Amino acid sequence: MTDMRHENLAARAPTATQLHTPVEAGIPATGPSYLEIANLWKVFGSFQALKDINLEIREGEFICFLGPSGCGKTTLLRAVAGLDPQTRGTIHQAGKDISALPPSKRDYGIVFQSYALFPNLTIEKNIAFGLENTRRPRADIDARVKDLLHLVGLADQAKKYPAQLSGGQQQRIALARAMAISPGLLLLDEPLSALDAKVRIHLRHEIKELQRKLGVTTIMVTHDQEEALSMADRIVVMNHGVIEQIGTPAEIYRHPSTLFVADFIGEANKFAAVVDSGSVRLGGRLLRCAPHELADGTPVVAAIRPEEIIPHGSGPERPAEAANVIELTIAKMEFLGSFWRTHLHGPSIGEETLIANFSINAVRRLGLAEDTLMTVELPSERLLVFARG
Repeated sequence: MTDMRHENLAARAPTATQLHTPVEAGIPATGPSYLEIANLWKVFGSFQALKDINLEIREGEFICFLGPSGCGKTTLLRAVAGLDPQTRGTIHQAGKDISALPPSKRDYGIVFQSYALFPNLTIEKNIAFGLENTRRPRADIDARVKDLLHLVGLADQAKKYPAQLSGGQQQRIALARAMAISPGLLLLDEPLSALDAKVRIHLRHEIKELQRKLGVTTIMVTHDQEEALSMADRIVVMNHGVIEQIGTPAEIYRHPSTLFVADFIGEANKFAAVVDSGSVRLGGRLLRCAPHELADGTPVVAAIRPEEIIPHGSGPERPAEAANVIELTIAKMEFLGSFWRTHLHGPSIGEETLIANFSINAVRRLGLAEDTLMTVELPSERLLVFARG
C-alpha cells in the first residue's frame, strides 16, 4: 500500500515554517494540493452511496469525514484506499492518477477501529511487518521500529504481545505500523470509537501531535463531532452520500451552510418562522437575524445555539433598548457541572421551548431560578435562517 519510499522520520518531519497553524485558530493548512477527488460516484445496485463527490486536500492537512451512520464517509475512505473502488470519477494523489490502481500500488497507511494487529507477533514484529517486505537491511528495520516505538511512547513494550496491552496502547502500535513505511497519506477509519471516553480524549491529542510532527496528509473518518472539531484542520460534513459543507471547525460550527449541519454539529434551537422584511417573524415577534437571501413570505427554520443566548435577568438587569429581547419564564433548570441548562417558555415563542446554556456565574449573579421571569437576548448575527426542506 505504498511506493516504499525509505526516508526516515527526520526526513519527513516538517520544518518550523511548515508546521500547521493551531487548529483552534480555525485556519487550514496552506500547502500544495495533494489529493484531488473529482466527480466521484459509488453505486451498489440501485443504491447511490456517493453522489458526485468533489474534494481537494492539501499536503500536510488533517481532514475529517464527519457524518451519521450510512452517510458515505467510510465508503469514500475505502474508495481512496482502493479497497472498494468508485463506480466512476477520478482520484489523483501527488499528481498521479490512482483511480484504477489496486490497494497494494497506492501510497498510504491505514488504521482501523479494530486495531488489526497480529496477535501471534510481538509489538516490534507487528511494526516491522510491512518493512520486512521491502527487503531493507535488518539493521535499518530495527532502527526504524525503535524510532517509532519511541515516537508513540511505547519503547518499553517492544517484546510484549498485543493482548498484553491496553486498547489505547494497541491503537498507538497500529498507528506506528501504518507509519513504518513512511506513507504519503494516512487513513484512519474511526480509530478511537472502540476506546473508553478518557482514553479517547487523550489519544486524539496524541494522534494530532504525531500528525503534526510527521507532516503526513491525514484523512480520518468519524461520527463523533467532538473528535472532528478538536482534531481537524478542515471538516467534510457528509449526509446521504453528498458533501453538505467543507470548512474549518470554527466555520462549520459558527457558520453552518445547511440546517443539517447546524443540527448535526453541536446543538441548536429550531423554530418555524417566516421571512418578513429581511427579518423573521416568530410567533408574535419580529426578530432580526443573520444575513440571508430568502424572499419575504418564505417559510423558514430559525436556529440559534443554546450558548449564544445572552441572559439579562429582569428588573434593573433588563436592557433598556436591545434588539431581539424576549421575556420568558424559566420552566426547568439542569445543572451540568460547568453550566446550567435552562428551558424557557413564553407566548413570544408560542408553544416552543427555548433551551439556553448559562454559566454558573451568570445564574448566580442574576439569581435565576425555576418559575421566574427573565429576559434573554437572541443576538441577530447568531440567529441563523434556513429554508424549510
